[in-house]
Amino acid sequence: MGAQTNVGFSVVRFSDLGIGQDLVQSLWERGIKEPFEVQIEAIPPAMDGKDICCRAPTGSGKTLAFGLPLIERASKAESQRPTSLVLTPTRELAEQIRNVLDPLASKYGIDVLSVYGGTSYGKQRSGLDRGVEILVACPGRLLDLMEKRALTLEDVEIIVLDEADRMADMGFMEPVCDIIESCGKKPQMILFSATLDDDVSRLVEMYQNDPEMIGIGPEEVSMDCMEHLFWKIKPYQKTEVSVKSVKRAGRSIIFCRTRRGVDRLGDEMQEMGVELSTLHGGLNQRQRDRAMSKFSSGRSMVLIATDVAARGIDVEGINCVIHYDPPDDAKVYKHRSGRTARAGSTGVVISLVKGNEKRRYDRIQKDVGIKKRFSEPHPEDLEKKDFKLIEPRSKRMKNRSNQNYKQRNPRRRDRRGGGQPDNSKRGKRKMRYSRQNDPPKKWGEEKRGRKGRKGRRSPQRSHRGNNRRRSER
Repeated sequence: MGAQTNVGFSVVRFSDLGIGQDLVQSLWERGIKEPFEVQIEAIPPAMDGKDICCRAPTGSGKTLAFGLPLIERASKAESQRPTSLVLTPTRELAEQIRNVLDPLASKYGIDVLSVYGGTSYGKQRSGLDRGVEILVACPGRLLDLMEKRALTLEDVEIIVLDEADRMADMGFMEPVCDIIESCGKKPQMILFSATLDDDVSRLVEMYQNDPEMIGIGPEEVSMDCMEHLFWKIKPYQKTEVSVKSVKRAGRSIIFCRTRRGVDRLGDEMQEMGVELSTLHGGLNQRQRDRAMSKFSSGRSMVLIATDVAARGIDVEGINCVIHYDPPDDAKVYKHRSGRTARAGSTGVVISLVKGNEKRRYDRIQKDVGIKKRFSEPHPEDLEKKDFKLIEPRSKRMKNRSNQNYKQRNPRRRDRRGGGQPDNSKRGKRKMRYSRQNDPPKKWGEEKRGRKGRKGRRSPQRSHRGNNRRRSER
């Protein structure tokens, strides 16, 4: 939501930044009343049509910083000819941006469409055919659509590069350059990045004209505001220690190196009674959206993910990050760890270090600028954080219905054995197939009971595998 910001002794409001009253009112209705620092700095030059190069961390309010000027200045689009373009590195971030902008833009007849890999081309092409003013896209899918002649960028007047450093890390610099150069006229370029080095600085030199330079917050993720623990561990201990840690720490993200590792750990932790979500590039978009929704809403305590979730995912209240598998380098360690200890809060970062990984972690510590000893694991020493799971709506409604029924029929429970558990065949069947209410161990021997990796992943391989190679991971 909005944050109150004092400049001089007066409160800066969105209307002071050149945003129209109708849009200000829409923000107000959503509880967004005062702008963040990045919005105060970026919106006025964006409204004036200037190129912007802004260094700002995830969670600082960037989406509205570029989104509000896009809505205010968007030109009417013709079929297959968007007038504003937002490039993002991941599907999750693309959908996040669309979800923020679409409710605001729709009131003014401005269409917002997101396009990314892992989903059907048909719906995306239909949206482009109708005409869309603001197109939010991942580079791979956008180039695919351009090759299929589903759109042209000749009418693009404003282009936004969000998480530019992340796109560089993922190898998207060449596609991004191709996209920029496909615009019919030189568009206004608004660039946001957590860092402005190497490939990002070259983008600025090549494509921006005397940009407004803006810096928000520290230049790098601060490692000082989080507790770093490096636990020496045997391979067979990793899952058990992870479970004990998250049950103490509360809302957590666990990073694994591979998709298979994510699925395997997810199955093991579920069997140990942990409510969790999994996220990796092998899931289709509906599965990814469902996983993020479950985690961000509090219906699961843990998100197990590959590095696809290390950047661009803005979930509040992450108490703990666990490096289940070691990061590739110090940069990845920072990106992963930066999911916790945000907005002035504290957090703990746990690295599970096998014997042959100690040298790698020594190097990471040196590059990050920390010096911590390697110790035995002690999850019981972690600060206890309360985390109350939110039941799925269907389950809440069922429980509420059962309670109402018992209130209406107070003697019902005594009809079979004086309140003892129902041992009938019907009762056993209900317990056997109740995936939400019963620990998997109770029905683990039933072949249909456990959702193994093979059963969960095979449907999507059958019809989506070919499109994912070019699209975002």
